[in-house]
Amino acid sequence: MFEFSQYLGFLLFLTVLSIGFWLMFFLVAFVQYWVGGALYEMYKERKAKKNQSV
Repeated sequence: MFEFSQYLGFLLFLTVLSIGFWLMFFLVAFVQYWVGGALYEMYKERKAKKNQSV
């Protein structure tokens, strides 16, 4: 019914799909963390600058 090469191709496809999914998941989480930290640091700098001038 199925040849062994077709089975290997299917496993390769699943492996690449899985690696792509987990890489995307990691990058989305990392970028969200990076942007959130940058915004928090900018907020702290503005608050410190405002308190320094007052």
